[in-house]
Amino acid sequence: MTRTNTSTLSLEDRQRRVFSEEFKVKKVKEIERGISTIAEICKAHQVSDTGVRKWLNKYSTMKKSKERLIVESQSETQKIIELKKQIADLERLLGQKQVQIEFKDKMIDLAEEVYKIDIKKNFGTQASSDSGKK
Repeated sequence: MTRTNTSTLSLEDRQRRVFSEEFKVKKVKEIERGISTIAEICKAHQVSDTGVRKWLNKYSTMKKSKERLIVESQSETQKIIELKKQIADLERLLGQKQVQIEFKDKMIDLAEEVYKIDIKKNFGTQASSDSGKK
């Protein structure tokens, strides 16, 4: 990495400098490849930290890959939303089945009262004897 003599540039000279896009892109690539750090570039070329970070924001190829990660995160968010909807549907179905079971149990209880027959006991006995025949 080349360094300029920092003592030769006055404050006025530094304020009037304009770096080319090619220079900025080159320095951003150096940072991305790990050849230089932001602090080294700031010191070598007498540029503010904020200025170099603006270059990174504008010219960095890594920035584009980070945006792609955000898209993947949104995809995962969509999957989570779909799974939550599926869970809600299954919970609703489970609730309906529970209501049906409770209704059938109540009907059996009422039938036992009206007909004076122990249906649950008879039903349980038949089920066990039928399962033995199979």
